[in-house]
Amino acid sequence: MKKIIAIIAFLISFAAFAQNEQLAQNYFEKGEFEKALVIYQDFEKKQPNNTFFTQKVVACYQQLQQYANAGKLLAEKLERTRQPLLYVEIGYNYQLQKDMANAEKNYKLALTSVTENPSNVYSIATTFEQKTLLDQAIKAYDIAVKANQSLNFDYQVALLQGQLGNVDLMIDKLLSYSYNNPQNLVVVQNQLSRFMNEESEENPAGSPEKSFNASLRKALLLNVQKTQDIFWNQFLSWFFVQQHDYGKAFIQEKAIFKRDPDMFFNIVSLAKLAVEENEDATAREILDFILNNTQDPELLMQSNYYMLSMDIKTAPEKDYPAIKQRIDTLLAQYGVSPYSLELQLLKADFDAFYRKDTKAGIETLNNTLKLQLNKYQEAQVKMKLSDILLLDEKFNQAIIYYAQIEEDLKNDAVGHEASLKMAKSSYFKGDFEWAQKQFKVLKSNSSQLIANDALELYLLIIDNTVEDSTQTALKKFAKADFKLYQNKKAEALAGFKDILANDKTQSIQDVTLLRIGKIYEGMGQYPQALEYYQKVIDNYKEGIYVDEALFFSAEIYNKKLSDPEKAKPLYEKVLFGHEDSIYFIEARKQYRLLRGDTNS
Repeated sequence: MKKIIAIIAFLISFAAFAQNEQLAQNYFEKGEFEKALVIYQDFEKKQPNNTFFTQKVVACYQQLQQYANAGKLLAEKLERTRQPLLYVEIGYNYQLQKDMANAEKNYKLALTSVTENPSNVYSIATTFEQKTLLDQAIKAYDIAVKANQSLNFDYQVALLQGQLGNVDLMIDKLLSYSYNNPQNLVVVQNQLSRFMNEESEENPAGSPEKSFNASLRKALLLNVQKTQDIFWNQFLSWFFVQQHDYGKAFIQEKAIFKRDPDMFFNIVSLAKLAVEENEDATAREILDFILNNTQDPELLMQSNYYMLSMDIKTAPEKDYPAIKQRIDTLLAQYGVSPYSLELQLLKADFDAFYRKDTKAGIETLNNTLKLQLNKYQEAQVKMKLSDILLLDEKFNQAIIYYAQIEEDLKNDAVGHEASLKMAKSSYFKGDFEWAQKQFKVLKSNSSQLIANDALELYLLIIDNTVEDSTQTALKKFAKADFKLYQNKKAEALAGFKDILANDKTQSIQDVTLLRIGKIYEGMGQYPQALEYYQKVIDNYKEGIYVDEALFFSAEIYNKKLSDPEKAKPLYEKVLFGHEDSIYFIEARKQYRLLRGDTNS
């Protein structure tokens, strides 16, 4: 019982101590230095050998311009503890009084103590850095390394050089540190990523010649040329991936593979990234390389799957029989099993959404459901089956399957996706009241894509119900949207144009223009798409769809019409006028590529 009481008393005492320390810090941060000083003095008396509280008391004295009291306390502490970091504190106290002669004298004493005992560098360099005496901190590290060659402070010195604005020195030091300490490569890359991201966020329209990214790229290229070590090829590949320049990353990965075939899976990972980022041309190039350089059945099947997925997106209808044959050949080769699940899903999707043979798609999936699948694989199959049932206008059956997935995977991303699709099914069906309730919940989803889709449709229903209680325009819009889901573009286009021509509900006009633009874009009719996007930009400047119209227009000019000069100002408008847009990051990436930031 005595032990328990003692422990409780200690915990209470510790909690009170921590609370008082936080209170003192709060006073200091608010500029109430007298109150902070009283608390810190109490701590300092109770722990006279704790330099942390000595420094806090001194800082309070200095803020109150009581330099004599600060000097006296520091002198007493130095006399008693002989801790060399106190030379820095004493020197800084003189510096605050504009007495640079005595300040430099004490800084020199601190640096001398590092020469005598290199281990003193840790506390002394840190104290210099706290006082923003960065040159002295660098000098302390240099002295320590000269005195003890086994020490390495490249990482610390690099960050200090960065604070001084010496970007090239910082990069050289960080790269040198990572090369000599490969176990800390991730730490260095995380630090470099932070600088790369900060530059793009704080200075999106800055000069590429002076950019951090250009300097880093140049330094990496020099190391690649100088040493021929694949470490630098890997580092340069990482850099290009951060820049979303997968083509240049692939060049480096091929060079690595030639010298070390065991690194092949880096190329596979790069292919997946290119596919996910819809960089189809680069993805095809990488996938071709994989297909020609491996005999691994799983990699071959996966690469063929990605190739087929990209081909299906762009193939004219006359090519559908050949694509069907390719899918059937692969399934015959690899067999119908959980192992080839992605191919079976692709076959069902292709049959239903492209060949318009929903019966074949449903049959494929019903056979797949007979396999020994885990719950996530079963959910994938049911999701695709629901999508096809919805395509076939079997709304209630689709909703039942979506609900099963939602129930089986309640707190999972797949379950949330099923919830969104179930809400969309109700919307397509014209059950707006039920759909609105579901969208209201989903607009707070942790997934940004789900939340944005749900919010857009929630606002669409709310706005158009307020303006038109009969929901006439909304019903027409949902019907046209469903035709779009069914990949019946001509019918969808006619439906949306009918709304523009015959329905004067204002709240539905801008999103209708956007939908028409998107359909024309999907049909490759870019001038018409740009015309409708421009109507959104010109007539609905304060609307919620203008960021999409700007971004989609920029993408057409940039990637379809090869007119970067027209694309650049549109990306720029997204950057500076729509920071909360889901297209902000991609707009920034494309803008910076057009600006030439990745050129050395």
